[in-house]
Amino acid sequence: MNRAAIDLSLLQLAIASVLIVLNGAISIAMRLGVARRLFLAAGRMVVQLFLVGFILRWVFASQQWSLVMLVMLTMSLVAGVAAVQRSNRHYPGVWRNSIASIFFSSWATVAMALFVILRIHPWYTPQYAIPFMGMILGNSISGVSLALDRLGEELTTHRNQVETLLALGASRWEAARLPLRSAVSTGMIPTINVMVVAGIVTLPGTMTGQLLAGVDPLTAAKYQIVIMFVLASATTIATVGTVWLSLRQLFTSTHQFLYWNINQRNQAEAMSQ
Repeated sequence: MNRAAIDLSLLQLAIASVLIVLNGAISIAMRLGVARRLFLAAGRMVVQLFLVGFILRWVFASQQWSLVMLVMLTMSLVAGVAAVQRSNRHYPGVWRNSIASIFFSSWATVAMALFVILRIHPWYTPQYAIPFMGMILGNSISGVSLALDRLGEELTTHRNQVETLLALGASRWEAARLPLRSAVSTGMIPTINVMVVAGIVTLPGTMTGQLLAGVDPLTAAKYQIVIMFVLASATTIATVGTVWLSLRQLFTSTHQFLYWNINQRNQAEAMSQ
């Protein structure tokens, strides 16, 4: 079963790129207006993946914990920033809150996976630590950005209701209970949707990659189960943490709603990030 992975040539990558060209042609023909963004995104992805590939080859060969930590720290910081960039709702302190929540959730769940579940020795083995961190951060970015959008939308739309509850003596947590719940549940939806259809409709990325590498299907399934549980936990922690910190920024300690701090970004600007 353990066949070596098939190495791809530049010609094969070029052939694959024809599919993106086809997508662009469809966009132009239908005047969708996304061809330019599609080509820019594809080019950016290729450059980023090749760059990461070269860096990780060096890190994997060195097997030094300091390099692994540096890569994981950089990934965490970039993920915290990216989550806010994808959101259309901003407020003072949102960057700090996003970075702190994603950093805590990702490192806590990675530690759980490496030390308790998989029991990797040494724990900084790059082939486990870095991919786990990458998968967790990818899910957390989506969850946090969706939660921030929903929270801002709910608080803005239901501002009168929130302020009425505050005027009647409710605390900031009581007044914002429904927006908080809506934001957290929205952030968790993508992960839950993936879990529901995993194995029946789709084969998640990690399992697919292991199957392509020749790993036994049952072993690949076990790894995917662990990964999905870790991803769900990390996304929930990051989403709840970001929403909780956001409410502390948008309400004073005397339970005043600072609704004017919620700013909506231009949709085109958000999509270009």
